[in-house]
Formats: sequence, structure tokens, C-alpha cells
Amino acid sequence: MTQLSDYDEDVPESEVEKMMQDPSDDHVPARGVVSFVGEMIKITLIALAIILPVRYFLIKPFYVNGASMEPSYFNKEYLIIDEISYRFNGPERGQVAVFRYPVDPSQFFIKRVIGLPGERVVIKDGEVTIYNDAFPKGTTLQELYLSPDAYTAGSVDITLGSDELFVLGDNRSASLDSRRFGPLPVNELIGKVWLRGWPPDRVGIINEHLFDF
Repeated sequence: MTQLSDYDEDVPESEVEKMMQDPSDDHVPARGVVSFVGEMIKITLIALAIILPVRYFLIKPFYVNGASMEPSYFNKEYLIIDEISYRFNGPERGQVAVFRYPVDPSQFFIKRVIGLPGERVVIKDGEVTIYNDAFPKGTTLQELYLSPDAYTAGSVDITLGSDELFVLGDNRSASLDSRRFGPLPVNELIGKVWLRGWPPDRVGIINEHLFDF
């Protein structure tokens, strides 16, 4: 069966196309491409203006490397760090923070804040005791985030300076922390753990285990 055409058979198809084409349309494709590229550049610049400040000044991603924070955080977990909170408020006892390793600032560590500036921290017989203005005779920490069989080894008796913290890993038997490298300067802090992005079954905002003193 022959397909019917709307065109006059006596006029070559190419001529019909010429007659039906609006001369003003000659540069439409070129203008369309330029417009598209311009819009893409604009969108990219806007996205960068929003994303870059967030990425470099507000939040930052980190991978956990090692077992020092188990069972709270496991190896290869993907975490989002809140970098802005410590710009306005000091760290609180119980928060999990990321910081530069004082011995080698090119490395980043993740530990829990235990002792705050000006406090005396004593570790003895597996217990962590804090001495401060509220508890001049000392109070022993009840660390519910630790494994039932966790034991805080070591013998420590240290008074922190006005710009120092004492940090410990939750996996006390496999953590390089303030028991080894001493007090952590506050200015080494990067931020506190805010969100877990991986693995899927553990994704969510982190619940902080804060103490009331």
C-alpha cells in the first residue's frame, strides 16, 4: 500500500521543506545551545555557592577507620561531622568528637569527650573519676555506652588546662587516646559527630550520651 503524502507530488521534497521553513529560524539551534549552556553554568555556580561553604565550613564527611569506638561506631562507617557547633559552644562531656591527632596533625581521630577544661581526671581500678567545682570530692562516671565487659585500663591522674580535654575511645582495650597521648588541645577539634550515613541499617542522626555535669 502506498503511503499518502500531504505534499504536492510535483514539488520535490527538499523544495517543500524550503518553502515551509521560516528564514528567522536559521539560528534557533545555535541560540538554543548557547542558552542551555548558559543555564547550566548558572545552575552550577549557584550550586557551588551553596555546597562549598556547607562542605568546608559547616559539615564534613569522615570514614571510621578502626575499632577504637566500638560498639558505638564500627570500622568503615560513614559519618557526617557538625563543624559549626564548636564555633559557638564548647564541647560537652559525652559527645563524640573528631579531631587532629596531636602527635601527627595529618591524621584524624574519633573519640569521646570525658574530661573538660580545668577538671581533674583520675583513672584507677577500671573506673573514671572526675573532680571539678561541682564535685570537689570526685564523681565516678557511669558510662552506659560501653560494652558490659569494657574495662578502662591504665593509671591516670591529671589536671587539665583551661584549653584542654581528656578523650577516650569506647573500646577501651583497643584505643589510642588521652591515656597515651595526654590532654587534647581544644583547638585541635574539628567537630562533633552528627549523622551516620552508612551502613543503611544504621543511618540516622546520632543520639548524644551527655552527662548532666
